[in-house]
Amino acid sequence: MFRVAQVAPNIFPVPPLHHGGTERIVHDLSMALRGIGVDVTLFASSDSVTEISRIGDHPSLDALERRYGRVAPGVPAALDALQLEALRLRLPEFDIVHAHGEFAHAALLGERRRRSLTTVHWRVDELDRALFFAGFPDLPVAAISAAQEAGIPPANRAGIVHHGIAADRYALRCEPDGHVAFVGRMTDQKRPDIAIRVARAAGIPIRLGGTIDVGNPDYFEQRVQPLLGPDATYLGPIDDTAKGALLGGARALLFPIDWPEPFGLVMIEAMACGTPVIAWNRGSVPEIVEDGVTGFVVTSEDEAVEALARIGQLDRRQVRRRFEERFTAERMARDYLAIYQRLLAA
Repeated sequence: MFRVAQVAPNIFPVPPLHHGGTERIVHDLSMALRGIGVDVTLFASSDSVTEISRIGDHPSLDALERRYGRVAPGVPAALDALQLEALRLRLPEFDIVHAHGEFAHAALLGERRRRSLTTVHWRVDELDRALFFAGFPDLPVAAISAAQEAGIPPANRAGIVHHGIAADRYALRCEPDGHVAFVGRMTDQKRPDIAIRVARAAGIPIRLGGTIDVGNPDYFEQRVQPLLGPDATYLGPIDDTAKGALLGGARALLFPIDWPEPFGLVMIEAMACGTPVIAWNRGSVPEIVEDGVTGFVVTSEDEAVEALARIGQLDRRQVRRRFEERFTAERMARDYLAIYQRLLAA
């Protein structure tokens, strides 16, 4: 049986309690790989709750911060070192090591790099990634979108695998309520303030779910909170159940990103509910949203308001069908398995 190590970040448990898109993808991928006959071992924090065979004796950064408050800046690096030591001791047990974390695993793998895969769940157009790729030209890297792959050197490119989620996590809802939704971190990359302005201009109430960005807490206080009111409700962090209710009940998801988003998981979570997406034309958005089918791709607030006026023209059953055809965890797992097999054959 094919043996794969999935190495998750140590920021949140696997699967995450609230936000933590990377940890969610790692868990769904691991479960789907197991479902198609792959022997999966998950390297993840001790507060993870999963059916997958797991290795990891130390809690996530999230658990430590909930227990102690803010921790020393070196704690994430210490957690990574402890995890990678556990991996080092077991490297001969795996055919492929699939890492979803930051940088240090590339050095640890050494001659095993060609029998590994790295998925970067963040932007790749900044100096840290440029240095990383230049230093490890033999490290295979899977992109999560074509937009992201454009920033990965050809020597590292191992293929493109769009994210997928468990097909049964969210259910189709054909008759939404009267609100629109925003789900994401309260930060200037995600622009919840724009979402509120668009909804208000369209005369539609908006409900917002997500955490306040710890790296930019003033943004919520200064840019979002003053816009809240009877027609704009902030729900705070939401789990899968609450997210399904929020997205499924929404006439549309607003996704007004202001950065080169490499994927944007909430877009396919909305589609799983049959909810169309109105998203700004940045990063991977044109790859994920089929304009006029699963939503509308826009470039301004005015275009978003106009798109909301046409949102009822879209068939929510078709939105769900396109999710099932393009963005399930099983499809993601088969795509990754094909890359693993190519790497071993080479």
